[in-house]
Amino acid sequence: MVTAPARRSGPRSGDVVFVGQAASVQFAGANAFNFRITRAHDWPTYEGRVWLDGYQLGPEGDAIERRQIFVRTAGLRPAHPPDQHSTG
Repeated sequence: MVTAPARRSGPRSGDVVFVGQAASVQFAGANAFNFRITRAHDWPTYEGRVWLDGYQLGPEGDAIERRQIFVRTAGLRPAHPPDQHSTG
């Protein structure tokens, strides 16, 4: 019998997360942002931390900068929804 590989827990490609102080002190306050993950590396590192590739998202939810970040996985939160600007 063939079994499917175990599903890795933690952030995965396609996830959109909020990166703030809980993820790393460098992202505290005004330095916090939403982040669309394109790759979660499986590089050996400190327990509970991970290198992520992806895009920092702006207030409208658009990708504004490609980044690689090192964060605490327990500190990642569901992303805040984009700002809802009225047009007209």
